[in-house]
Amino acid sequence: MKPTRLFFLDAVRAFAILMMLQGHFIDTLLNPIYRDTNNTIYNIWNYFRGITAPTFFTITGLVFVYLLLKAKAKKTDAERIKKGINRGFLLIGLGYALRFSFWSLMYGEVNMSFLQVDVLQCIGLSLILLIMLYKICLKNEWVLAILFLILCFGIFVSEPIYRSLKIENAPALFVNYLTTQNGSVFNIIPWFGYVAFGGFVAILFNKYGHKNNYKTFKIISFYTVGVILMFYSSAILKTLDHWFNLPLFTKSANYNYLFSRLGNVLLIFGLFYTFETYLKQAIITKIGQKTLSIYVIHFMIIYGSFTGVSLKQFFYKSLNPTQAIFGALLFIVVVCFISFYYVKTNTYLYNKIRNLYLKLKN
Repeated sequence: MKPTRLFFLDAVRAFAILMMLQGHFIDTLLNPIYRDTNNTIYNIWNYFRGITAPTFFTITGLVFVYLLLKAKAKKTDAERIKKGINRGFLLIGLGYALRFSFWSLMYGEVNMSFLQVDVLQCIGLSLILLIMLYKICLKNEWVLAILFLILCFGIFVSEPIYRSLKIENAPALFVNYLTTQNGSVFNIIPWFGYVAFGGFVAILFNKYGHKNNYKTFKIISFYTVGVILMFYSSAILKTLDHWFNLPLFTKSANYNYLFSRLGNVLLIFGLFYTFETYLKQAIITKIGQKTLSIYVIHFMIIYGSFTGVSLKQFFYKSLNPTQAIFGALLFIVVVCFISFYYVKTNTYLYNKIRNLYLKLKN
């Protein structure tokens, strides 16, 4: 029987969510006077922080499409699609809920900034788009793989076109998915490009992931393509402009962060896949499987979602580097602990309340 679990995916997801936790904590609470671009340590931190979102979106596409294809092999893809659609709408709704100010509502005010699109809405819509593409391609995996590559390349190359896009006289609910003009953080473009590429990698792993004799080749491919994208993608884009006389390639090359960040992601994939044997510990798997609850809990603690009480409220841009580093480590431990045990706590309380109700009833 072919093994269906790729443990390095859990490790990458765990890495991405932990990087996000410390990144949000330090970025929100570190005093601006310590944001010194001449400081090597700060520059390293800032660079790796920029890798977090591309990694998160790429691994999202990879995991979802990989599980969808495994479900297809078992003829249960209809159920997986239904779950994916429900998950997508859940993430979209939860993304809005986390930004909605319920305290303002008590005073008869609605802060419309909650319509800004963040990572959860973007991922939720991306899952729905992946399902649509899967259905459009009539479940032909190679056609789907080519479509994913074309979408990724097209979205990344055309970035100069939509970089400063503004849409007037249109509902903010729609506009915020396409532009940053109203303060949205994650638009569907360019971020769906990473999700699509993750889907492409998922198809390759579905075809060859179980073949251990290909593992070395796959690892080398991750490293090779990653290095090419990081250091040579701009030159390649300019060469394409020279061949096809399309200035858009050069414009993309002159502000090339999408392809280079994808190169970073592939190097991370290669690194974790190399050491997959050592990454099967329960704690890593558990963190990788708890990304949604970890995200929600960390958002509540830092930004005060639902409660109105937050770390940002008390310590906004006030910590020195030592406080920020140790605070971030403590923050990671607390958030992971809560995410691991809140379900058990909820079940315990529910059972107690249910038993009390039954006693009173009798």
